[in-house]
Amino acid sequence: MTVVRRKQLKTCLEGIADWVVNSFDDAEVSGIAWDSRQVQPGDVFFALVGENVDGHQFIQSAVERGAAAVIGTQGDIALDVPYVQISGDDRLAMAAFSAAFYDHPSKKMIVIGVTGTDGKTTTTNLIYHILRTAGIPAGMISTVNAVVGDEILDTGFHVTTPESPDIQRYLTQMVDAGLTHVVLEATSHGLAQKRVASMDFDLAVVTNITHEHLDFHHDYQGYLEAKGKLFEALSDRETGSKGVDKLGVLNKDDRSYDYLHKITSAKQLSYSLDKHADLWADEIEHSPEGVAFRVNGWGEPFKIQSKLVGLYNVSNILAAVGATLGGLDLPVSVIQKACQTVEIIPGRMERIDLGQDFLAIVDFAHTPNAIQQALTAARELTNGKIIAVFGSAGLRDVEKRKLMPQTAVGLADEMILTAEDPRTESLESILTDMVEGAVRGGGVQGQSFWLEPDRGNAIRQAVNRAVRGDLVICLGKGHEQSMCFGTVEYPWDDRMALRAALSERLGIPGPDMPKLPTSDVSKEG
Repeated sequence: MTVVRRKQLKTCLEGIADWVVNSFDDAEVSGIAWDSRQVQPGDVFFALVGENVDGHQFIQSAVERGAAAVIGTQGDIALDVPYVQISGDDRLAMAAFSAAFYDHPSKKMIVIGVTGTDGKTTTTNLIYHILRTAGIPAGMISTVNAVVGDEILDTGFHVTTPESPDIQRYLTQMVDAGLTHVVLEATSHGLAQKRVASMDFDLAVVTNITHEHLDFHHDYQGYLEAKGKLFEALSDRETGSKGVDKLGVLNKDDRSYDYLHKITSAKQLSYSLDKHADLWADEIEHSPEGVAFRVNGWGEPFKIQSKLVGLYNVSNILAAVGATLGGLDLPVSVIQKACQTVEIIPGRMERIDLGQDFLAIVDFAHTPNAIQQALTAARELTNGKIIAVFGSAGLRDVEKRKLMPQTAVGLADEMILTAEDPRTESLESILTDMVEGAVRGGGVQGQSFWLEPDRGNAIRQAVNRAVRGDLVICLGKGHEQSMCFGTVEYPWDDRMALRAALSERLGIPGPDMPKLPTSDVSKEG
C-alpha cells in the first residue's frame, strides 16, 4: 500500500538559505515535481532553469495540473498558490527540499557512493553483493535500476543518476523496508547537477576518470572536478556518527589520484595493480571462466576468484574490497564468497551462447578507455579474430567518437562502425568522424573496418564473418533497452539483436531482429 506523505511547505524550506514567499497559508505538499507534465495534485513544482528549457514557462501548466506550490528563481510571479522565490542554485535547493520532505533518509543509513568513467556499475553491484552476502540489509541505486529489498525499480532509458527527489524517495523506501546500507552510483552529471547533494555519504569510491562527457564538462579538469564533488562531500559531514569513519577509496593507477587525494580531509585507502598502494593485486590469472588473483596489503594476503573477466575487473574488485574490507571491516571470507558468486552484470562482458562455435559478447564500453579495456579482455579469451561492432552517440563529445575507433583499430582484427543513439545529429556525420579516427589509427576501410549504418545489420555482418574460435563483441549499448533517433526512443537491446543474428546464422528459432529507422535504408560501405 502506498503511503501518502504530506509535509508543510515551510518545514521543507528550512534547509534552503534564501527565499521569500507571497503566502504560506499553512500550505502542505504531497510530492515534488520538476517536469510540469508529471505534476500530480498536491505537488510542489520546481521551475528549474536548464540549458535549453526554462521551467518558469510552464508554471501555469503545473498549477492547472494541481500543483499546491511553486518554487522558482524569478520574482513578481502572482499565483493562486504559494510561490517561493529562491536565490542561488535551484537544483541545490531542490535537493535540500527533497531531503527535508523525506526526513533526511541518508542520515539513517550507511551510504556508499561510487563514481568513475568506466566500471562504476560493476563496482556498485559488487559492493552491493558483498553486503548482501554478509547478511547486511542493503539497497542499491545504479544507472541500471534501483533495488529495494526484493523490488527492482526501473530508473529510465539511458544511464544517469536519478534526480534528487527520486533518490530521496528511493532511500525513504529503503529505510521503511528496514535496510541499513545503500550503494549509490554517482555519475558526473548527477554530481554536477546536484542530484546527490544533501546526501550524507560515508564512503566514496572511484574507479577511474578518463575521457568522457567533455561536451558537458568542456574539458578534463571540469569533468574531474565534477567527479571530485563526491569526495568533497565526505569532508562536509561529521565522521563516525553512524559507527563508521568517512573513507575515500582511490585508484592509485589512475590519473585522477593526485587531485582526489588532495581535495578531501577524510581518511583514504588506495588500491592498485602495483604494490605501491594500501591494497594491491598480484598473481593475476585470466581464463574464459574469469579472473583469479591475490590481494595484498591488508593483513594476510588472500585469494579472490570471480566470473568477471579482464584486468579492469581486477581493479573494480579491488575497489569493492577497499570499501567493504577497509571501510566496513567485513570478513575476508565473506568478500571471497561474494566475489566468487557474483553474477555477470547485465550488459557487461555478457556472453550470448546459442551453441555457436565462436564467442559472442555484449558490453557497455562507450569511452576510449572502456573500448581499450573491453578489447584487451576479449583478447585474453580467444586466439581467433576479434570482430567489434560499435558506434558513437550523437550530441556528445566529437573527439571521443574519433578516439574510440582509433583505439580499437590496434586491438580488434575487424570493426564494423554503426549507429548508437544519433539523436538529432546526422548519423552520416557521426560515421564520417569515426572513419577519420579509424584511419588515423591505421585502419583501412574495406579491409580492417566497414560501415553499416543499421545496427542490426552490423551485428548480422559481424556474426556472419566469424569462424570457429573467433570472438564477436558488440560495444556501447550494454543493458540499455532503447536507441534514440531524433527525439524518439526506439526499442533496442543489443543482447536480443545478437541472439537474433546468431539464431539466423544457426537456422534455429530465435527472436526477430529489432527494427530501427535505418533498417530499410542501410548499406555496407
